[in-house]
Amino acid sequence: MKLIRAVQDQFQFEISREEKHLLNVLQLYPLVPASHHQLSQGCEIPEQEENQRLLEDSLKAQREENRKKVVELLNESKRFTETASGYRADFARGEIEWLLQVLNDVRVGSWLALGSPAAHPEVKPGMSHQTMSHIVTMGIAAFFEMRFLNAVSGGQPSGHD
Repeated sequence: MKLIRAVQDQFQFEISREEKHLLNVLQLYPLVPASHHQLSQGCEIPEQEENQRLLEDSLKAQREENRKKVVELLNESKRFTETASGYRADFARGEIEWLLQVLNDVRVGSWLALGSPAAHPEVKPGMSHQTMSHIVTMGIAAFFEMRFLNAVSGGQPSGHD
């Protein structure tokens, strides 16, 4: 995935066919368990249970909305223009910031499912399919996060190869 053009808050990327397929990792959203989000870690808050329930309800509504947006984005025919080498895709800064949140949820959710390992886990022979899947998912999400972060933080367009 290469940044082709960045004009004000509009970004155009060149995406290979394989990378477009890998963007389906967005469909795994949400992966961070709702129970992971706590109002407090250890200190008492007035009406803690009620407030925690409000937080979880709010998160549930936000997740449902994000889930709908993921499906819309992936199925939006005008979003991805086919080229000889793959696709061109245009995103506004706000869309990229939202994608970063979704991708981060997928990456962190996979990391949590792996037991929050201190080091970067690697696929090794004999691992379960589920473990390998979480490791690969983390890598794919991180790949797209880095490309989008580089673009919005002033990274230069890559140009054409």
